[in-house]
Amino acid sequence: MPSLPQELLQIVKKSPGLTDREITDALRGKSAPQQPINIAARALATRGQLLRKRRADGLIGNFLSDGKTAVVVAPRTAAPAKADLMDQSEDKIKHWLKEWLISEGWQVEVAWARDRGIDIRALRDGKRWIIEVKGIGSLPAMRVNYFLGILGETLQRMDDAASKYSICVPDVQQFRNLWARLPKLAKERTQITALFVDVSGRVTEIA
Repeated sequence: MPSLPQELLQIVKKSPGLTDREITDALRGKSAPQQPINIAARALATRGQLLRKRRADGLIGNFLSDGKTAVVVAPRTAAPAKADLMDQSEDKIKHWLKEWLISEGWQVEVAWARDRGIDIRALRDGKRWIIEVKGIGSLPAMRVNYFLGILGETLQRMDDAASKYSICVPDVQQFRNLWARLPKLAKERTQITALFVDVSGRVTEIA
């Protein structure tokens, strides 16, 4: 049985330009999580076996690489000024989250810096996803305030029963602990999920 990277290369050879979501649908089914395909595709791109670049529709497609072409995916919008991988500011988290959502087939609107309004509004197939974002903060106590504040902001946004609502924070243990301590009943009643973004841009969603 071929490995996931082998399967991925085979399907891209047969159908160049497929997005991670399209590859996931073809290999694992429409309800399958995309993250394993995304991780495998990034690894193949790092090794020069795959070329990830934007298609005409703006989505990131996967193409076989000749091993000589630089594997670069240009951002749709300018990245936050600080390029340090350890940057976990609010705008950096928004940048990573936007890229992930686009790779999942969402159309995304972002309120950068001090822009007012919803931090991230995403649309796909008639569905609406509202996400409030916070950065790392400089002190543990600040992160507690950020966490409580982002929950309050999200509750104030909940004006549409058909929409999905989430909070998004850096993937650090303190934020994970705060989410874990939030009562299960509160999560079930509100249906809010948490998105955690690590320093490499990987996004993990936890209900």
